Amino acid sequence: MVAFGKKLKERQIQEWQGYYINYKLMKKKVKQYAQQIEVGIEDRRHVLKDFSRMLDNQIEKIVLFLLEQQGLLASRLAMLAEQNNTPQQQPEISQISESREAYRAVGQDLLKLLFFVEINAIGLRKILKKFDKRFGYRLTNSYVKTRANHPYSQLQQVFKHVGIGAVVGAISRNLHELQDRQGSYLSIYDQPALPLQDPVIDSIKAAVDRLTHSTNFLTFLAQHALIMQDELPTPVEEQVDDQKYHFMSLLLNLVNTFLYMVNTYIVVPTADDYSLSLGAAATVCGIVIGAMAVAQVFSSVYFSAWSNKSYFKPLIFSSVVLFVGNILYALAYDLNSIAVLLIGRLFCGLGSARAVNRRYISDCVPLKTRMQASAGFVSASALGMACGPALGGLLQTNFKIYKLTFNQDTLPGWVMAVAWLIYLIWLGISFKEPSRETEENHLPQESNAEAAENDALENGLKQPLLTSSEDKQQDEDSEQERDESKEASPESHGPATSIRSAYRLLTPSVKVQLLIYFMLKYVMEILISESSVVTTYYFQWSTSSVAIFLASLGLTVLPVNIVVGNYISNMFEDRQILLASEIIVCVGVLLSFHIINPYSVPQYVCSGLILFVSAEVLEGVNLALLSRVMSSRLSRGTYNGGLLSTEAGTIARVVADGTITLAGYLGESKLLNVTLLPSLFICVSSIFATCFTYNSLY
Repeated sequence: MVAFGKKLKERQIQEWQGYYINYKLMKKKVKQYAQQIEVGIEDRRHVLKDFSRMLDNQIEKIVLFLLEQQGLLASRLAMLAEQNNTPQQQPEISQISESREAYRAVGQDLLKLLFFVEINAIGLRKILKKFDKRFGYRLTNSYVKTRANHPYSQLQQVFKHVGIGAVVGAISRNLHELQDRQGSYLSIYDQPALPLQDPVIDSIKAAVDRLTHSTNFLTFLAQHALIMQDELPTPVEEQVDDQKYHFMSLLLNLVNTFLYMVNTYIVVPTADDYSLSLGAAATVCGIVIGAMAVAQVFSSVYFSAWSNKSYFKPLIFSSVVLFVGNILYALAYDLNSIAVLLIGRLFCGLGSARAVNRRYISDCVPLKTRMQASAGFVSASALGMACGPALGGLLQTNFKIYKLTFNQDTLPGWVMAVAWLIYLIWLGISFKEPSRETEENHLPQESNAEAAENDALENGLKQPLLTSSEDKQQDEDSEQERDESKEASPESHGPATSIRSAYRLLTPSVKVQLLIYFMLKYVMEILISESSVVTTYYFQWSTSSVAIFLASLGLTVLPVNIVVGNYISNMFEDRQILLASEIIVCVGVLLSFHIINPYSVPQYVCSGLILFVSAEVLEGVNLALLSRVMSSRLSRGTYNGGLLSTEAGTIARVVADGTITLAGYLGESKLLNVTLLPSLFICVSSIFATCFTYNSLY
């Protein structure tokens, strides 16, 4: 990848060139310090003092320039206010228009200043990370704590930016008054619920949000979706995003996500009964549930490729295939055919459009609302996961219409077929295919260097300056990668063109995190898919009891993410949460084993709850880390980071469901322990892999 120093130089405003952080000089200093310490010329204490002084000088240079520019903007606003407040009769429309354009020009200059602060903040963050990595000393912690809490803190001037907020307020208020000059005497302060609809204000607010954004529940959920942000947009690009954005189309994508998750889990409480009614063993439920995941392994790839050309057509195809699949699932009972049942579930898996849903949010939702849309994607998935089993447990009836049977086994298929039919009609009426002319014209102009570094910039801006998880991010401008980029062909900087090329982009830390993702999806699928068989064998639970248990597990997803996103992630490092969650998952697996007779309901429910909740925490933290360290070349194209994580999780589900079916041949009495053994092995392996890479890679 291209070095950050080069990227910084490319994005600098020429007339402000001397006021940016001198990243190149500081990087040379870090290298020089390392050499001096190796030969014994300098001691570590002197290096820390000298480097901290250099950082202070750089920050002072940035802050003084920032204050100077704020003063110039304030002077321009004062002059405009004086002109507008001059006593006169009704101002002419041309004068109002000129005043509005003048305020917008100030807004555009303020936007430049915000981008100036953003880039310098990232430069500071990256050079601190480079220093920590080279010397193994956490200068970031001590430097930020000592500077940020000082009464004369210049660091606070950058990241609190009170003056910038005042300028934004002045521009917003005056634009609002000029807009409503015809007969309205209310200001924005009288109507806070009515935001000013002006593109420059929207762009400024988005830039301020990026600058001040820190880890919270919304960010945690958004990273949970692994919708990778591939660039730091300019105001022009945000206007392009606004042109492509259509709320109803976004809502249809979220509904598609919800319905698919309901479709996945609605059959879980009754899959074993359905298998028995068709003459198969109860443990064949593993294949019935897993058939959908098998097909999804392939559908994720072609839907991801299809989304390069269209969003509407893949969603139409998905809805039709899911409608047919559910009809086949329901008809299998009257046809007395396990083959038709499995074909129906395969069809449902072939309709998995989650890759399209992710891609639509990534490509067509403006940056200022992308975080909320990403959180909505995760929330829709969690809600569907909870509603699926609950709905399956409610469908407890038995009647016939002509030769068609409607009972607890077939009703999930009939209900979902109707749901997909209604969705298909809604989709055809309301979905708006975004224009691709802008995207196609924009992409060729975007250099590969920009795609790579912009990803690093935006990911950095999502976090506060004092973020210990920065140690986990890759150092894009390291010496090794710089040498590799010189040798590589120009094509090597583009998106991955195959699974193999995508795999080659995975660093050891990313591979470990994909292994963790595989592990947590495996243990969760084992718990969920075999729940109906295990609870029926040990506790004689009814379908409704199984449904309540599974729905209760699903309902823990959002509360757990709230706690982790708002509290735990602010108290501990991500890598600490990651390792602790893995250990707790392992504890949950161990507690689930049937060793002591009798096997009790409290043991099963408590161990299952521990396992599921810790796996949910682990998934959120793992995907948050994955979104930071994964190569920016995997943020676009068919073989992107979202696809790789989806494939890892889907393959884990396939293996888990296959394990349940194979273990069933040993008898239901041995099913629980036999399926938990691979879970324990994979869990322990992932813990060792995490420990091995804990310091060196995260």
